[in-house]
Amino acid sequence: MAEGKFKVVVQRPATGSLFGENAYEMEKEALDPIGATIVEVEASTPEEFVAAAKDADAVIAHNRRITGEIISGLERCRVIGLGSVGADTVDVDAATQHGIVVTNVPDTFIEEVADHTMAMFLAAFRRLPEMHRMTVEGEWAKGRELLSEFPRLWGQTIGLVSFGNVAKAVARRCHAFGLQVISYDPYLSELEMSSVGVEPESSLIRLLQRSDFVSMHAPLNEETHHMLTTKHFSAMKKSAIFINNGRGPTVDEAALITALENSEIAGAALDVFEEEPVTPESNNPLVRMKNVICSPHVASASDRMRPEALRRMGREIATVLTGRWPRSAVNPGVLPR
Repeated sequence: MAEGKFKVVVQRPATGSLFGENAYEMEKEALDPIGATIVEVEASTPEEFVAAAKDADAVIAHNRRITGEIISGLERCRVIGLGSVGADTVDVDAATQHGIVVTNVPDTFIEEVADHTMAMFLAAFRRLPEMHRMTVEGEWAKGRELLSEFPRLWGQTIGLVSFGNVAKAVARRCHAFGLQVISYDPYLSELEMSSVGVEPESSLIRLLQRSDFVSMHAPLNEETHHMLTTKHFSAMKKSAIFINNGRGPTVDEAALITALENSEIAGAALDVFEEEPVTPESNNPLVRMKNVICSPHVASASDRMRPEALRRMGREIATVLTGRWPRSAVNPGVLPR
């Protein structure tokens, strides 16, 4: 096909152009054969981005939030591609209204996130940061004394809030540790849980009351924003540990901080925060709490994650531009242009 048949626009990174050797190599595996050209644009405002992208056939949602304002100015766009599981950087409702398909990569780095979830919650449960400090500071005998206060992991209950791909992978790992796994997800059939050894729980509050560990896996949208608030943390066991490797704003962070400060729950393991990045200037008390383990939104990271996500994103964009339906559409009910 002729070069330049399709125009695919992406915001130029703040660190400088990615054009050059191997730039967009993964995306181009699928885009080059259909004659799609990736065009980087520099835009400091939504208006500038629209001016450069209004005739684009596709938009790659890197380095800029694709708002409803931007979407309304895209005259030819048929698809917005995301190289992530979450779609909170795109106004999906606006895209749907304008007949634009939004694609994502919901199954590319699931195992990495599940591994990170297990690593963080086990580290929090076995108090590894405290064990490290005691070892370094010569408090050798205090480690056994502290851990002797806690039950063994086998037989305890972990509650998974939402039961998507990551939660399913976490459940498989939890079974190997002898945990009882329960899950709350009102949008799934109970058979999807019970068939893999997970007990469905129809009440979120009841799940929180039953769980020794609570792992948050809900996607971020209008319904799940601040899904967990003060009343939810109050319902949890005082010995419970809360884990969130999903999306920070699904949790009312102020409520979580209060629950931890008042010992309403025992601890937390967090890869995500309500406002990111967390810096010394942001003065977030969570990073200073002894009963909180943090990581900088890295759960999905591995040497495979980035190239596979970009390759898949390019393939999804190419699929839509050639008149076919993608494997992963965030808005499957859209009527394409």
